[in-house]
Formats: sequence, C-alpha cells, structure tokens
Amino acid sequence: MHKTSARPLALLYVGLIVYASLYPFADWRYQGIVPWAFLDSPWPRYWSGFDVAINVLGYLPLGFLLVLSALRTGRGRYTIGLATLVAGVLSLAMESLQSYLPVRVPSNVDLGLNLLGAWLGALLAWAMEQLGVIDRWSRFRARWFVPDARGGLVLLALWPLALLFPAAVPLGLGQVLERLELTLADGLQGTQWLDWLPVRDVEPQPLVPGAELFCVMLGVLIPCLLGFCIIRSAARRTVFMLLVFAVGIGVTALSAALSYGPAHAWAWFSMPVKAGLVAALVLASLLLRVPQRASAALVLLALGIHLSLLNQAPTNPYFAQTLATWEQGRFIRFNGLAQWLGWLWPYAALVYVVVRVWGREPKN
Repeated sequence: MHKTSARPLALLYVGLIVYASLYPFADWRYQGIVPWAFLDSPWPRYWSGFDVAINVLGYLPLGFLLVLSALRTGRGRYTIGLATLVAGVLSLAMESLQSYLPVRVPSNVDLGLNLLGAWLGALLAWAMEQLGVIDRWSRFRARWFVPDARGGLVLLALWPLALLFPAAVPLGLGQVLERLELTLADGLQGTQWLDWLPVRDVEPQPLVPGAELFCVMLGVLIPCLLGFCIIRSAARRTVFMLLVFAVGIGVTALSAALSYGPAHAWAWFSMPVKAGLVAALVLASLLLRVPQRASAALVLLALGIHLSLLNQAPTNPYFAQTLATWEQGRFIRFNGLAQWLGWLWPYAALVYVVVRVWGREPKN
C-alpha cells in the first residue's frame, strides 16, 4: 500500500472542521429541541454570497483529500460517493451538535452547501486522476523526496499557515511559555495548587537586536533543514530553500498587513531581520549537501535554541493587543486555529525530527 500525505492531511482537516464548527466549546446546554430539528426548518430569509462560498469552500478540501487518499492507496471504486457520504455525515454531526451551543445556529442550507463542497472537491480529485495530474505528482514526489516523507511534507504544508498568526519576533513560532504560565496561574487562583506553580527567578527580558537576528535566522533555517531531511539532491534542495525564503517573507508580510493594516506590511523588515535572513541563506547554502539524518539532528538543535530564546522574552503590550484582536476573529475568522498552529508547529516538528534521528536510517 502506498503511503500518502493526503491521509494525515485529511485527518487534520477533519479536526479543523470540528474545531471551526464547535468553537468556542462553551455553554453547552439542551435547548428543548432535538438535534436534527434544523433539517425541516424553513430556509433563512437573509444570506450572503460570502456565507455560501465559505460553506462550499470549507468542505471542498475534505472531499478532495478523501478521494486523493483513496486513489493513492489503490481504493478507487466509488470514491466520489463515499467521500461525499463521509463529509455529509461529518457535517450532519457538526450541525446537530451546534444545537447545544447557544452561540451557533444549525442550518439545513449549510448542510447542503457542505455536501456540495465535498462533492466538488471529490470530483476535482477524480478529474485530476483521469487527466494524469496525480500520476505526475507521484513521479515528481518519487524524484524529489524519500519514500517516508509524508510527515515532513505535512509539516511543511502547515508552516505557511502557522506564520499567519502574528509573532512577536518575525518567523518566531512557539512562544507560549509566558502565556502558559499566566493561564495556569489564573486557573489555579484560589486553590492550594497555586503555590506549586514554579516561579521565574528572573523576569523575561526583551530580546536585544543580536538575539532577534539569531531568532529570525533560526526561524527560516528550521523549515529549510526540515526539507533537507526528506529531499534527495542538493540541486532540488536549492530550489526548495529559495521557495522557503519567498514563502516565509511573503506570508509574514501578509500577516503584518492583516494585523496592523496594509501600510504596515513591511514594518517588521528591520535591519536585524534582514541580517538574520541573509545569515540563514548563507547557512542553508552551506548545508545543502548535509546527510538526511544529520539534517534532522540540526533541526533538533536549532529548535531547542530557537524555542529557548523566544520563551525567555516577554510579549510587549502592543503585541498582546494584536493577539487579542486576532482572537476575536477580526481579520481572518479561523476561530483561533492560526494561533494554535503558530504555537504548536515547532513542537510537532520537534517530535518528528526526534523520531527521524532515533529511528531507522531513511531509505533514499
């Protein structure tokens, strides 16, 4: 059976749908109606093109990934119908559960649009298979990547999405310690467990320009090295490295534009950031021919230093206000998903490279 990145991506996307459908996971209550009562409700009087588009597009990737996973693993029969059915069952479950959340409104129109989106995504994957696009991707992947590359590919696909969440240091993902401490302290307030909470000996200090340079350098070097773990040749690694720099700079500028306004899209592009990017480019170029397992070990080292530096620095009040704005869904309505990716991506990468370093030697 062929291992495919489509399966873990499909599972991750199911998690995304559950998160987006049931957020904020609070004030659950029985409202005196059966969960499926929305099925025979009259159509809503007011709707917008945005509502239609977001419901169709929200389930389109799920249908696409389910069919792609089936085709890549040799289960090609009835894939469109089965993928649409699975997506329909998931959508029905989410809409039914929304009846227990006062802030959410279940809708039979949403259910129908979700089914349409999943069917269109499934049809798109099937059409790409018939046109030979999937086969060409398989040959491309075989040329570029090692056979057990799917974990790395999933992480690399999620990296740009993680960068959408504004970071106190450009390209600095995983700064969670201060927030975690405050959340724990608030949760334990008034209990005997509060005294057990570790207290810092020294308050977090702002990063000096040299430390910021180092964090930026590691922030873009880590995905480069992660790609080197699964990419075969130095020439292809060069192309990938340049792509990482282009995507990292572009998505960081987009995040700044969404957070502070288009006029401030490049406000983060200071001299320490520029120097960090140049240093990362030089280092990544020197490491183009490093073996795959050594690349994984270097990712492990870089992640350890990067997370240690970031989590010793505080978040300034202006940045904290930006986070609060994002969490209210003012710019991109991901219901907090982007911030979870921004917080957790480095730790998922850490687990992945630990497995690669101490696992069996990758096959080329």
